[in-house]
Amino acid sequence: MIRYLLISTQLLCFFSIACLGFSASAAKVDFEKEIAPILEMNCVSCHSGDEPEGDFNLTTKELATDSGSGEGLVAGEPDSSMIYTLTVVERTDEMLMPPLRTGGPLTKEQTELLRNWISEGAEWPADKTLVAKPKPAGNFVSADDFELIKKIHAKIVAQAEKEAGEAQNYAKVIPLTQVEFNMVAVPGGEFLMGSPEGEELRKEDEGPQTKVKVDPFWIGKCEVTWDEYEPFMITQVDRRKDGGRIDYDADKHTMVDAVSQPTPPYTEMSFGMGQHGYPAISMTQHAANKYCQWLSAQTGHFYRLPTEAEWEYACRAGTNTAYSFGDDPDLLKQYAWFYDNANEKYQKVGLKKPNPWGLHDMHGNVMEWTADQYTPDYFAKIQGHTDNPFIKPTTLYPRTVRGGGWDDDPDRLRSAARRGSDASWKIQDPQLPKSIWYHTDATQLGFRIVRPAKVPSPEEMYFYWNSARDVY
Repeated sequence: MIRYLLISTQLLCFFSIACLGFSASAAKVDFEKEIAPILEMNCVSCHSGDEPEGDFNLTTKELATDSGSGEGLVAGEPDSSMIYTLTVVERTDEMLMPPLRTGGPLTKEQTELLRNWISEGAEWPADKTLVAKPKPAGNFVSADDFELIKKIHAKIVAQAEKEAGEAQNYAKVIPLTQVEFNMVAVPGGEFLMGSPEGEELRKEDEGPQTKVKVDPFWIGKCEVTWDEYEPFMITQVDRRKDGGRIDYDADKHTMVDAVSQPTPPYTEMSFGMGQHGYPAISMTQHAANKYCQWLSAQTGHFYRLPTEAEWEYACRAGTNTAYSFGDDPDLLKQYAWFYDNANEKYQKVGLKKPNPWGLHDMHGNVMEWTADQYTPDYFAKIQGHTDNPFIKPTTLYPRTVRGGGWDDDPDRLRSAARRGSDASWKIQDPQLPKSIWYHTDATQLGFRIVRPAKVPSPEEMYFYWNSARDVY
C-alpha cells in the first residue's frame, strides 16, 4: 500500500509539472513586458531618428517592417527578419546588433524571446512608439568587455614595435606572480596535416591528408602548470559567477583586474595528483581562454590557444610519422606519459624526451585544448581554406582537444589523433547551473599556449578570448 501511494504521488507530481510546463510553453511572448525593453535598452538609441544606423528604424512596427527592403521585420519568419538575424551573427561581425562597442551581443535568452515573438506573428500595437532607454540602475555591466580588449590590444601593439626582430625562443616571468614560463619559436611553413590511410589505428576524422600552411608562432615548451595557472584560478576577491570582481572600480583597478577569473572551485582541482611542476587540469575552454587574456594583459604579448593546425604542425615538428619520433609505439615510454607508465595520474612536465623542436609532452600526460570547434569532417571543411585553417566555434560542444593523456592508449597519442569535448566532462559538478570554469570529470585535460608572430585585430582577440562565453 505504501509503495502504491508513493508511486501515485510521484505520478501526480509528474503530471502536475508536465501541465505547468505545457502551460508555460503555451504563453505568448508579451511585447510590452519582454520585447520593448530589449529593443529600447539595446537597439533604439542607434536605430531611430532621421538617419538611423544602417537605415534601420526600430521605433514603430511600420518603420521596422519597411527597413531593409522589407526584411527588417517579417511576421512569422524570424530567419528572414533583420531584427532577429542581426542579433545572432558572430560577435566580431560588423553587422552585429547591438555591436560590441555598445555592449553587444544580446544574451541567448533575449535572442530566443525575439525569435519566438516573431514566430508568433510579431504583435506590436500600432500606437506603440519605442524610445531609447538606459538599462536599469544597478544592472551589472562587466568590465571585461570590448573596450578592455582595445586597451590590451594597444599595449600589445606598442610592445611588438619595441621587440621587432627575428623570432627566438624565450623565457619570461608572469609579472604578478614571478613564475617562469618558456616559449619555443616555431617557423611558419607547410605540412601534410592528418594521417595517411595506411596508418595503424587511424580514425576517419583524421583525413584525407591535406597540405596546410601556418604562419610563424611561439608555443609553450611545456603544458601550462599549476604554478602558472593556480594564481589565476584562486584569488582572494569576491567574484560574480561570470568571474568579474564584485569590488571592481575603474579608478582603482588595473586592466588585469578587469579580466574575468574563475570563481572558487568546490574541490581541490589537482585531485591529489600533485601541483608544483605538474600540469594544470580540468579547466573549461573558457577558463583556458581567459587565462590567455589575463597573461596577455600583464605581458603585452598576445597569447591564445593553438588552432588544430598549429598544434599538429608543432607536434609533428617536421616529421610525417605516426609520432614525432617515428612509427614504433614501443618507443613511446621515452617521450610520453600514458596508460602503460603513468601510474594512473599525470606526471611533472618536461621529464620525457622532447620532440625535434624541443617541445615536451606533446604526446600524452594531459590532452590539450585547441581553439577549434570539433567537427568529424574537418578536412572537408578546410578545402580551399588551407592557409592558417581554423574552424571557428559556434557551439560549446564539441571543441577539439589533441595529444592524448595519462590514461590513454598509444593510438590516442598519435600526432593526428583528434577528440571532441563533451558535456559529460562536468557531470559531477554539483552547481546549478554548472560552472563555466571547471570540467570536474576531465582530469586528463590541460592546455598549452600560443603566441602568433602577427598581432591580430581587437575583434579577433575578442573572439579568441570569448568564444566560449555566454554559451553555457
